[in-house]
Amino acid sequence: MSTPSSDQTGESRLSATQASTSQVSTNQASANQRPDYDPELQQIADYVLGYCDDLRIADTDADGLAGKSVRSGPSAEAMDTARLCLMDTLGCGILALRFPECTKHLGPLVAETVVPHGARVPGTAFSLDPVKAAWDIGCTIRWLDYNDTWLAAEWGHPSDNLGGILAVADHLSRQRVALGKPPLVMRDVLESMVMAHEIQGVLALDNSFNRVGLDHVMLVKVATTAVTARLMGANREQLLSALSHAFVDGQSLRTYRHAPNAGSRKSWAAGDATSRGVRLADIALRGEMGVPSVLSAPQWGFNDVSFSHGNSDLALKPEDERHLTLARPLGSYVMENVLFKVSFPAEFHAQTAAEAAVQLHPEVRDRLEEIERIEITTHESAIRIISKQGALANAADRDHCLQYMVAVPLIFGELNADHYEDGFHAAHPEIDRLRDRMVVKEEARFTREYLEADKRSIANALRVIFCDGSATEQVTVEYPLGHRRRREESLAPLEDKCRANLATCFPPSRCDTLMALLGDRERLEALPVHEFMAHWVP
Repeated sequence: MSTPSSDQTGESRLSATQASTSQVSTNQASANQRPDYDPELQQIADYVLGYCDDLRIADTDADGLAGKSVRSGPSAEAMDTARLCLMDTLGCGILALRFPECTKHLGPLVAETVVPHGARVPGTAFSLDPVKAAWDIGCTIRWLDYNDTWLAAEWGHPSDNLGGILAVADHLSRQRVALGKPPLVMRDVLESMVMAHEIQGVLALDNSFNRVGLDHVMLVKVATTAVTARLMGANREQLLSALSHAFVDGQSLRTYRHAPNAGSRKSWAAGDATSRGVRLADIALRGEMGVPSVLSAPQWGFNDVSFSHGNSDLALKPEDERHLTLARPLGSYVMENVLFKVSFPAEFHAQTAAEAAVQLHPEVRDRLEEIERIEITTHESAIRIISKQGALANAADRDHCLQYMVAVPLIFGELNADHYEDGFHAAHPEIDRLRDRMVVKEEARFTREYLEADKRSIANALRVIFCDGSATEQVTVEYPLGHRRRREESLAPLEDKCRANLATCFPPSRCDTLMALLGDRERLEALPVHEFMAHWVP
């Protein structure tokens, strides 16, 4: 309807207003028709319910292995990568138990609470309700920023979903055994991991939540909600309801990842998200109605409220960018292409920079005071997320600082979790002296190939210039160890990483048992979940 001109009579203005009011009333009445669920939610629900057939329960034959029924679903590559991901993720969680700032969060909310058929938290004696167990497992997994990574328009760590998956699967298996029923098996866990990775990763391909100020852990909540609802036995309506509530929830702001507020919440935010996913799945299975147009509802839906304006200038986004999209059909693409952090517990955009710094270490370690300038050539996402100047307030601030993650391996030839702690930083002022000499610039090719589907590079280049005019060669690393292009090269180091992490908690004999189990996919897939989890109790 056109706007009345300034010379309209009062009568014509009144007429236009009445017509407008009538139209609004008609629209409001029409809009109150209960809609179908948003197609994006339906696509996720149908994928989760149909991709892997029914849940696999223990059906042991005379040889102690589950039957060989034919199944659709994940590729062999995806399932083997899921096994590697399980191994790596649990190892990261075990290593985190060395840090009191992490372990202070673990355990029941009310001391000495006894939970029938509780879910175990690996590396501890806790047996908790599935919601708190998911929180605790997720907290340990993410604490050191050492588990897997997915990089696209949005970033994230899909193995964060293992907190909810393991907690629910362990509880249900123990409960089923107590009722005389067969338990879930570890194949169910691995398949749930594939689907959770796919949901989180495909939602991240074209949807940049960071550009509207939201944190990527919202995708953990969505993915965990979907796959744990399936584990609990949700039908399609219940699963859709659960998913809708995951988007209705207020979403985490990214401010705890950025200056001047970077802090330890980023280390437990994913645990909080996967735990919330379990809770929402439980609510839906109790019969709670869903919110069908949670994404698309005009004025009140997620797209209009949370996804329509950029956070840098608060400008309205182009119309075709104001709604959530699924960029490709859901399958096993994300698990097949996921990135492992093999060498360094560092934000992934800095992995190749740290690798380049290790290569340069022998050449610069005896000339640190002679350095005039360090040139870091990188991609746009690294500059926007982790390039920082000035004081760094805490370990969480340091492990998200590109310059810090270059300075430490240049000086020491390595980078590990202890290097971010306050005491280490205070004892080595030369780290900040090197940071002050760093210049960071963008290489357009690095930025472009970071987003290209057939490359997904995470490139960085380093060059050190000395006061006498001499300089090192520029060292460029385009694909980090752990990238799909370097998968074979990373297998042995990934196993070494896990074994070293397990050794911080378990005796050698237990480490041998766990590594043997994690290395045998057929045996692992057939193992009841509650028996697998029993191996992780000290």
